[in-house]
Amino acid sequence: MKTLRTFVLLLLAVCLTGCGYNAMQRQDEAVKAAWSEVLNQYQRRADLVPNLVNTVKGYAQHEEKVFVEVTNARAKVGSLQVNADTLNDPAKLKQFQAAQGELGSALSRLMVVSENYPQLKADGLFQNLQAQLEGTENRVTVARNRYVQAVQEYNAMIRTFPNNLTAKMFGYTVKPNFSVDNEKAISTAPTVDFGNSAPAPAASAH
Repeated sequence: MKTLRTFVLLLLAVCLTGCGYNAMQRQDEAVKAAWSEVLNQYQRRADLVPNLVNTVKGYAQHEEKVFVEVTNARAKVGSLQVNADTLNDPAKLKQFQAAQGELGSALSRLMVVSENYPQLKADGLFQNLQAQLEGTENRVTVARNRYVQAVQEYNAMIRTFPNNLTAKMFGYTVKPNFSVDNEKAISTAPTVDFGNSAPAPAASAH
């Protein structure tokens, strides 16, 4: 009896391996890991917002509208939780994309405002925050692209025969991905180049 049970288990394992079940498990975990990194990098960006806003306020107190826009956009991002359990919901992912796009746009407007304050641009803390934000935007892009690739590979796997039969049997479904209409908003980093954009003073004649 024990020998028969062992044989059945081995046969089942072989069947599952041959029909792509194990590969689906690995790919599903890869998607979740890639999404976790996307969230980590977006959170890193959100964490920079308060210090960035407060620093700009120190030099541009009357730009209240921009500060409110950035703060509200950050709050909206924080209210949307898209974890591994809700990642398969296209509506939630779309809301997440829209919120991140709004925050990116608000940060872009904040950066435009900063260009009008030379003393702000020369502030050491501001320059440090600028460097952190620029680096974070680059990491967001990398993490998002890896997630897109992971989802594409996963979706392609569960749609092909005979994997599609196994996917249906075990409840694996196609995962939503970043949509085309939001692609530009979420892939374009805010302008955070605070190099000396003001014209250099004319050289004194000798």
